[in-house]
Amino acid sequence: MGGEEPAIHPVPGFRLGTACAGIRKPGRADLAVMEIAAGGSAAAVFTRNRFRAAPVRVAERHLAEGAPRYLLVNTGVANAGTGERGEADALACCRALAERAGCAPEAVVPFSTGVIGEPLPVDRVVGGLGPALAGLSEDGWAAAAAAIQTTDTRDKVASRQAALSGGTCTVTGMAKGAGMIRPDMATMLAFVATDAAVPDAVLDTALRRANERSFNRVTVDGDTSTNDACLLAASGAGPAVPAAGADLERFQAAVEAVCIDLARAIAADGEGATRLVDVAVQGARDTAEAERVAFTVAESPLVKTALAAGDPNWGRILAAVGRAGIADLDVAGVRLALGEQAVVADGGVVPGYDEAAAAAHLAGHEVRIGIDLGRGEAGATVWTCDLTAEYVRINAEYRT
Repeated sequence: MGGEEPAIHPVPGFRLGTACAGIRKPGRADLAVMEIAAGGSAAAVFTRNRFRAAPVRVAERHLAEGAPRYLLVNTGVANAGTGERGEADALACCRALAERAGCAPEAVVPFSTGVIGEPLPVDRVVGGLGPALAGLSEDGWAAAAAAIQTTDTRDKVASRQAALSGGTCTVTGMAKGAGMIRPDMATMLAFVATDAAVPDAVLDTALRRANERSFNRVTVDGDTSTNDACLLAASGAGPAVPAAGADLERFQAAVEAVCIDLARAIAADGEGATRLVDVAVQGARDTAEAERVAFTVAESPLVKTALAAGDPNWGRILAAVGRAGIADLDVAGVRLALGEQAVVADGGVVPGYDEAAAAAHLAGHEVRIGIDLGRGEAGATVWTCDLTAEYVRINAEYRT
């Protein structure tokens, strides 16, 4: 964070438009449409919350029926906990967009985010379709990223290009999410687009691999939303990606880089957050063990409130590691560092530990907690943020 803003590359075969539909607040863009060129394809992953929102259920069905032509995203109302009416409302919006765009209703994939339990204002969504379609543009990424926000304070857009044998492919994505974030797929939505020509199976694998290494390793508060979704779409207008080889690896790396950028942006913009925190665990027996320890530390209220104060209270971190469910953990083998400052080794504080240096690191906007379990070769990084009084205020007043 800081430095020059990276370039956002338009993606051939995709156009985005927005509208102020009055769903969330008057005069604020709250509806986004993404157009995918004919012949494109898409893969998606959705929330594992059992109370899945109506648009999630409809989106899954529509994606299973064929290639999408339009994504329809609204903020302000999640259309979750709305029973049969919720699905009917989501389908009505899909039909309305399909009529205007000249495609089948099944080619429209709906997404919603916002307050749970309120009915979707179909008339407002439909009223915003005309302006959104009229404003479709290849350069609409930043505007669309702003239109899908709820309590976000900044746009979340990332972009990469990869040199393949057949030419350069582009990968650009946008996301929203600041609270109710603990994916397994958070009130998180992410849309990533590429112009590469990618076989369906390869596209699906690329998304799932990138998702596990990015969005499923971010947590703000440990809560998983009813509406989480992440979609990777390919227009096929650019170079081909094979099912194996160097070109596939380069494409996969670009997709993962975009997803990691977006995941870190979500953690950095956590509700009330003042610090982005990398919890990097190494020396684990396997990746699952590393993730379990990292999430236990990242979601500890005691750790997160100490981080809010810039307090290097390392005992809280060790306590979290110790309760992460590793029955045979040898605590003498655990090492802890805050930034470059070694803190703990051999079961206790390291000789010459400089608390002032540790505190100086925690005073910055980006913090790294390094944990070495000393029991294997596996590792994982989880991204989180500090926990401040502002988080409580935002969520206490969310509906008022």
